Amino acid sequence: MGMNSQIEWTESTWNPVTGCTKISPGCAHCYAERMARRLHAMGQPNYCNGFRVTVHERALDLPLGWRRPQVVFVNSMGDLFHEDVPFDFVRRVFDVMQRADWHVFQVLTKRSRRLADLAPLLPWPDNIWMGVTVENAEYVHRIDDLRLVPAAVRFLSLEPLLGPLPGLGLESIDWVIVGGESGPGARPMAEAWAQDLCDQCRQVGVPFFFKQWGGTNKKKAGRLLDGQTWDQMPEHSYCPTH
Repeated sequence: MGMNSQIEWTESTWNPVTGCTKISPGCAHCYAERMARRLHAMGQPNYCNGFRVTVHERALDLPLGWRRPQVVFVNSMGDLFHEDVPFDFVRRVFDVMQRADWHVFQVLTKRSRRLADLAPLLPWPDNIWMGVTVENAEYVHRIDDLRLVPAAVRFLSLEPLLGPLPGLGLESIDWVIVGGESGPGARPMAEAWAQDLCDQCRQVGVPFFFKQWGGTNKKKAGRLLDGQTWDQMPEHSYCPTH
């Protein structure tokens, strides 16, 4: 349930919740759903329910046993703020993150309204970074919900980027990740959309991370934007010392 990650902007993944349901266009070709189906077919016990939302009690304490400090993406295979995840379980996940303070935890959701509703009831130590996914202009309201969350680092995952996001407004946002869709049926991302977001970040001094162009062969498409690789991360006072 925890492993080294191939995701460019993190180091490891931790999945106390697996499974999800589609709520917006960015979900159409969900990589996690494809992977869950494959793991279910292989008989992997954590995916006995396929991609149905499932909480994993035995995975809760895993980060407490990882002694090497690392950056951990929480629920790469699901959404912690899905309505089918009981609040008590969400709270217990946050409790583990708070206790495992030598790691940085990156939590990402499309369910920004539930996030905003639950945020006052949860602890927000400096090692918990909170982000929302925005794939096109119809879902920029998720950013307003994120601004209500008292996280030390608030970030945006603009992936898969399915349309332009002009004049995004990056007040109280600490990091922006941009990427195109990859895999079967990948929808193209225009270079102008990505370049505009890079320019918006540079204008206001927000760290910018360009993850990929995507496509059916994402390795061939590469990660260069404007002739360079963009791997900027938030500068933050929290630094693992254990």
